[in-house]
Amino acid sequence: MQQILDLHIHSKYSRACSSALTLPNIEATCRIKGVDIVATGDFTHPAWFASIENELEEIPHLNPLLNKERETGLYKLKSAEDSRIKFILSTELALIYKDGEKVRRIHLMVHAPSLKSVRELNRELGKKYNIKSDGRPILGMKAPDLVKLCLNIDPRFLIYPAHIWTPWFSVFGSKSGFDSMEECFREQTENIYAFETGLSSDPEMNWRLSSLDKLTLLSNSDAHSLPNIGREANVFAMERISYNEIYDIIKNKKVYQKNKSGVKYTIEFYPEEGMYHYDGHRNCGIGLNPEETKKEKGICPVCKKPLVIGVLNRVQELADRPSGFKPEGAPGFKKLIELDKIIAEAFDIKSRHSQKVQKEYDSLIKKAGSELFILIDADLETVKAYFHPAVAEGIKRMRAGDLYIKPGFDGQYGEIKIFNEKEKEKYRQQSLF
Repeated sequence: MQQILDLHIHSKYSRACSSALTLPNIEATCRIKGVDIVATGDFTHPAWFASIENELEEIPHLNPLLNKERETGLYKLKSAEDSRIKFILSTELALIYKDGEKVRRIHLMVHAPSLKSVRELNRELGKKYNIKSDGRPILGMKAPDLVKLCLNIDPRFLIYPAHIWTPWFSVFGSKSGFDSMEECFREQTENIYAFETGLSSDPEMNWRLSSLDKLTLLSNSDAHSLPNIGREANVFAMERISYNEIYDIIKNKKVYQKNKSGVKYTIEFYPEEGMYHYDGHRNCGIGLNPEETKKEKGICPVCKKPLVIGVLNRVQELADRPSGFKPEGAPGFKKLIELDKIIAEAFDIKSRHSQKVQKEYDSLIKKAGSELFILIDADLETVKAYFHPAVAEGIKRMRAGDLYIKPGFDGQYGEIKIFNEKEKEKYRQQSLF
């Protein structure tokens, strides 16, 4: 059975996150988006974990051999009529500590197999750290120590680096990261089974590092608001819908083959749209590719201070393979633009959140299916029949990568353009009739 998984989102208790990120709202959004399994996010926060315990219930499955129910390690909203949307217990943790005479700042993803294991982890972390301060708490502990703590509680914990290349808070980040997994995780490296690409990189960029071949490549949304859920995700084929099945696929780097479980492909942001793809200075309005940065000797031409080195540059620094290399047997990927962005572009409306865009979005979802189905699988002639031809054309161009993208840098998202001004005028005229 195919399942779409978004394994990294946040709750309303994380800093700079929407107050609308409640469990019922997340569940409802996943139905619209087409996400089947979603992270709870932020399970270390006491108030959010109380919501998880009170509002979710574990989904049982029937074991045909024993003829009795066994737990799955996945959860559903108690008030939901069915278990189509499953929650996996997840959180992101920020570690800040000194290692090798440098201050390291990294974010790690943690998935837990049970509520019991979360309770114990929260109890241990709460002894030394203020886990009430934020949904993504800052811990002054080293990465190997966190891995060891989790696995001592339950060996089925999954721990892996979040947004692996982000300059300020990641394992390979240019500002405070490491140059290898081994340097970061030391004796616990063998217990790291995956990594998250982050919005500013895609699989092709990560394939350039041979040291990552043994790990499962995952892409998640890191959503700070409801509309961003599913903007990156993972498509798994699963024989049994359970935490253990997810754990097995990730740990053993299983790739989908006919009638077998594994990763089919990942759903990707266009990395140029990510807010750290290029080098630059946001306040100076300067965004540079690696070659331009080299010419400037890493110094901002406006303020004369060091540039923030972005993901593309950092990948090139650590890469031991040429661009375009693909490891044998690696799953594929599909780059998408969110549907409301395409609608906004088609109608030449600046904000994807405008009332008109959202009205048209809701109409198309109601008629044609979930957002991810429309973006990936829907027949474009059907979309044309339901909607404005510019939207179908926008989806067609997105699938082909026929776009103009101004890359993001230093915390500023890139800009994607699908239509030129002449085309926009043509579609404006069509919409009048």
